Amino acid sequence: MSTNPPPVNFDRVEEMAEGDADFRAELISALFKSLSELKEKYLEGAEKHDLEILSQIRHKVKPALALFEIQTVESIIQEGKQILQNQGFGEAFLEHLAQFLDAIDDAVAVVEAELGNTPEA
Repeated sequence: MSTNPPPVNFDRVEEMAEGDADFRAELISALFKSLSELKEKYLEGAEKHDLEILSQIRHKVKPALALFEIQTVESIIQEGKQILQNQGFGEAFLEHLAQFLDAIDDAVAVVEAELGNTPEA
């Protein structure tokens, strides 16, 4: 029985923050903005059938996805890249897009909840 990884590895945030609550809050805020931008741009690229927009946002967020071990989203956008290369914006991409939205919404919700648990600076 396989278990899905958590949407975001907050242990990485804790390691980087080294107990600095302000820096931790900044990291979580930056992560929230990055994931929100990924969702916005991915939807824009999908709606416009614009491979360049999709490529740019994948490239922009790839380091954050790897750093914070956001594996489900990272894996899904990589699958989306393969689908687009092989099949274009067809039925398979629409199914992928639904998967992406579920995963990104989960990740954003988890980060947003964590952001709400961060003491104000």
